[in-house]
Amino acid sequence: MRTLTFICLIVTLGAGPAPAADWPHWGGGLGRNMVNPDEKNLPTTWDVESGHNVKWIARLGSLAYGNPVVADGRVFVGTNNGGRYDKDITGDRGNILCFRESDGAFLWQAVHDKLAAGRVNDWPRQGICSALEVQGDRAWYLSNRCEAVCIDTAGFHDEENDGLTDEQYQGPNKADIVWSFDMIEELGVFPHNLATSSPLVLGDLVLLVTGNGVDEGHLNIPMPIAPSFVAFDKNEGDLLWEFTVHGRVLHGQWSSPSAGVVNGKTLALFPGGDGWVYALDPKTGAEIWRFNCNPPDSEWELGGYGTKNNLIATPVFADGRVYIGVGQDPEHGTGIGHLYCIDAGGQGDVTNTHQVWHRGDDDFGRTMSTVAVADGLLYVADLAGMFYCLDIKNGQAVWTHDLKSAMWGSPMLVDGKVYIGDENGHINIFAHSRQKEIVNVVDMDEPVYATPVAANGVLYVATKSKLYALATR
Repeated sequence: MRTLTFICLIVTLGAGPAPAADWPHWGGGLGRNMVNPDEKNLPTTWDVESGHNVKWIARLGSLAYGNPVVADGRVFVGTNNGGRYDKDITGDRGNILCFRESDGAFLWQAVHDKLAAGRVNDWPRQGICSALEVQGDRAWYLSNRCEAVCIDTAGFHDEENDGLTDEQYQGPNKADIVWSFDMIEELGVFPHNLATSSPLVLGDLVLLVTGNGVDEGHLNIPMPIAPSFVAFDKNEGDLLWEFTVHGRVLHGQWSSPSAGVVNGKTLALFPGGDGWVYALDPKTGAEIWRFNCNPPDSEWELGGYGTKNNLIATPVFADGRVYIGVGQDPEHGTGIGHLYCIDAGGQGDVTNTHQVWHRGDDDFGRTMSTVAVADGLLYVADLAGMFYCLDIKNGQAVWTHDLKSAMWGSPMLVDGKVYIGDENGHINIFAHSRQKEIVNVVDMDEPVYATPVAANGVLYVATKSKLYALATR
């Protein structure tokens, strides 16, 4: 059973990608739009064996689903302990690895033990699927133990301990944990299979989806009143507010928050485990609006072809609209999916009033893919392997392409091209155009679950067990 292997997938309000062309978080800016407008001259061909256009390669764990982020001369990625960077630390763990951006040299790692409950809360070998958010000399992520964690990006290389003094794993190549908040212990959260959300830093807030879900039998929710969404003070780690979804959590909650500004008001956008998207006031957690992403006549059934679906993709905010697709655990198989464009300017239940367009039924399958939106086009893939270029005015297909592989990652639009990895181990490269043009398909020799990202003239591709830094030479 591969229940959670799919999950691994800004300082100021309204900011876009960070200056200096770093890529310090999951997705572009607050809205999580998978578009990087800054990078140019990225490679479209490379060869691992000959080293053509390969700057460096670093080993990860045996399974890697965390998306790379790049900031202040360092590259961070979540994985498991299969890389054995510390020979004294054996067995299965959740790991954050930090590499030097210039040459891929290993700098330090965060190590988290597995939860005692096992696969119901912390699926074996999945490691850490959360992508870090980096700001200055601090970074935040969600551990496999359902802990919100803040770390010093220098680790102990600055010869200072900036936070906890009772860290189990200390030393020059270990993480310097500033603060940690255990959501199982403090809030009663019951993460189903794994906690995976990638945090969003909004001003002085750290926003997260907790991961609260069903038990191993999938019929009961052990902690139905535990929060689905939370906000922490980014500096001290204090819990500022919590929010529990209105409806029943269908399975788990594995997505990530985003944000946007509508009519001068900032909205925190959260994908709920009940299949609704929620817009909250980020300062208080008060609900502003909610939208049901499942048709009213659909019924919940794990694996059913036409049933309700979870929200696994991250909601994308762009130009006053929210874009999100629905999906299920890929082990449940392909089935009817839905992709929505929502006007973000409403209040209350906006399901029947603020849908701009919908694509679904036989025209769109279950998806775990976060969209990329630019120049009137939207790119997204569904689990069955269909890649779509859609018109954002109406959701109609401009062109489609069958990748003939299960698709777990998201497209990245950069340098006039769209890069997307697949389970068969390919990086598929398309021209950003209303005319379908396949630029290249590069075989990476093993599955690609993460999303390719670019920073400072380099394309980063995380495969199942390696991190590639690729640059045009």
